[in-house]
Amino acid sequence: MRLIALGLALAAPLTVAAAPAIAAQSASSSYAQLPILFADWRAFNQPTMVGNLPDYSAAAMARQAQGLAAMQRRLAAIDASGWNVAQQNDLKLVQAEMNGLDFYHRVLQPWARDPGFYLSVFPDMSDVPAHEGTYAEPVTDLYKYRWPLSVADQARLAAQLETVAPRLVQARANLANSNAQDLWSYGAQGFYDQADALGRLEAGTLVLRDLSGYRKVTLQGTSPRLRQAVALANAASRGFGDWIKAGAASRTGPSGVGKDNYNWWLKNVLLSPYDFNAQVTLLQRELDRSLASLKLEEVRNRALPATVAIDDPAAFGRFGAERNAKLYTLLVATGMVPDRPYFQDALRAQTVDYTPLAERNFFAHVSALDPSPLTTHFIHWIDLARIEREPNPNPIRAGSPLFNIYADRSEGFATAMEEVVLEAGLYDDIPRGRELVMIMLANRAARGLAALKVQANEMNLAQAGQFHASWTPRGYSDAKSPLVGFEQMLYLRQPGYGPSYIIGKVQLDHLLAGAQHRAELAGRPYSNRALFDAIYAAGIVPWSLIDAEVAASGL
Repeated sequence: MRLIALGLALAAPLTVAAAPAIAAQSASSSYAQLPILFADWRAFNQPTMVGNLPDYSAAAMARQAQGLAAMQRRLAAIDASGWNVAQQNDLKLVQAEMNGLDFYHRVLQPWARDPGFYLSVFPDMSDVPAHEGTYAEPVTDLYKYRWPLSVADQARLAAQLETVAPRLVQARANLANSNAQDLWSYGAQGFYDQADALGRLEAGTLVLRDLSGYRKVTLQGTSPRLRQAVALANAASRGFGDWIKAGAASRTGPSGVGKDNYNWWLKNVLLSPYDFNAQVTLLQRELDRSLASLKLEEVRNRALPATVAIDDPAAFGRFGAERNAKLYTLLVATGMVPDRPYFQDALRAQTVDYTPLAERNFFAHVSALDPSPLTTHFIHWIDLARIEREPNPNPIRAGSPLFNIYADRSEGFATAMEEVVLEAGLYDDIPRGRELVMIMLANRAARGLAALKVQANEMNLAQAGQFHASWTPRGYSDAKSPLVGFEQMLYLRQPGYGPSYIIGKVQLDHLLAGAQHRAELAGRPYSNRALFDAIYAAGIVPWSLIDAEVAASGL
């Protein structure tokens, strides 16, 4: 009887009311194909394993490139007609990831050009949803282990670390034809840092960082196999750094992707509304604005005493805890963050440590006067706590987009919050705190501009570091510091990352302005809480997708 009834219903003329229901059912059915394809795509993106080693040889990469074309055809065959805005955006996000791998094969080719691609041991959890930059998977995340290690985890970690040396043997072959000068000139340091971390693990002085904060770990009581694996990985890392250093002089080619390729990446992978020239203009505008605002703040505060750094570690710790608590209270009161115990815990755990004057880098110079600007940037950790405790129910958005596609949303949001909370009143009781926010913004604009010039092959990394430091106020940045070298190297390795702090901030400004304008035209109150809830609900995806969904929601 049910089949007969269904046949009669389908044979009858569609009513006006029935047509949308059937269309919606069809759209829902076609959308159901996308999460299935997404799962297949993410599995496909993993390297072929030969034994316990990933294969990034030229032959393996050629096979992956051929398979990618088939994946793209599957995606193009899905009928997205009738889908809502969020569903259409899911398709765009999957397409952007596939475009990212296409770009890696056609242009970036990190497995054949970039020694840093073969870094594989990470002590700390990144403050963004994935490792900054792209690496040969699988990697070893020391912070994911529960220390002291169980017998099973000792064996598992030993097995992972035993792959470091043979990976680096393969890397030498894969990189044989690499001619990217800056990737080699600055590439050794990452492997020396990896060796140092493994050395500290051997010595029992390694400190790991994750959502819970900082913890010291030791190999005390672990197996001889694990101890030997750590020692061999240490030696292999240092030896590979020496090999990169020795080979740097013979590499003479460009390392940036060039403007045309960069523009393709922005449009098709990062889904950014701004091309290379627009990004230059926007970053220059923010650099000019931050420097001008800093000078005017200093004029405004001319009668106030200079801020004095706190040079007592205990007093600095107490001051930092007070500023952290005040920040969280403001975030909750203004609706920018819902009040959750684990959000407060995540922010509280990321303390800014006291740094002696002689050891201070840019961020330590700022934080010595007031840790609030950097602590505000640590809204990253609230994002990460949300991923862990309130994961997005949509599998396409539950984790992190590949290829650092999250950068504008993640880094731009954290940078924007530094100024957002300034405007919301965080520094009302300490006016000179506003100066520090402008200094932070100037630094990020300057380093982003330098990164753009490097990608365009208009600067090398040494010149980028000098530009970056010279435009940072008060001499707080040193072109020769490890921090500047690390930052500029990351921005070279991962196109778009350097400008993302400012470009993402600009896009949040645009979203806030649009929501305010729509509310005013509709004659309804603007809700900061509702807007930020919508931003979080969308996941850590490109701003262009979030903006479209917020507008479609009626906010």
